[in-house]
Amino acid sequence: QVQLVESGGGLVQAGGSLRLSCAASGRTFSNYAMGWFRQAPGKDREFVAHISWTGSNTFYADSVKGRFTISRDNAKNTVSLQMNNLKPQDTAVYYCAAGAVYGSYGYWGQGTQVTVSS
Repeated sequence: QVQLVESGGGLVQAGGSLRLSCAASGRTFSNYAMGWFRQAPGKDREFVAHISWTGSNTFYADSVKGRFTISRDNAKNTVSLQMNNLKPQDTAVYYCAAGAVYGSYGYWGQGTQVTVSS
């Protein structure tokens, strides 16, 4: 089992920045690829960013590319999402997830709310 706890959400004005963190506990964190997802009200959950277990490979949804950066610290069992130039359409609950590979996430956090005002 892997337990994931997100933090860092909040209210920010458009153009501002937030940094989300996800703390992992349980099984060896460095064995897992990690992802960030989000779900806006009335919409399906969508992929935001992914990072491989080594941190050497990352990729992003087109909607956040160039604005968001995913990173991980395997020594601290954390994965982060730096979000810059935020837009109102980035408003959502953000979730981190862990899995063996991209697209196969078996563990999810409880989510953290991000609200971007115009």
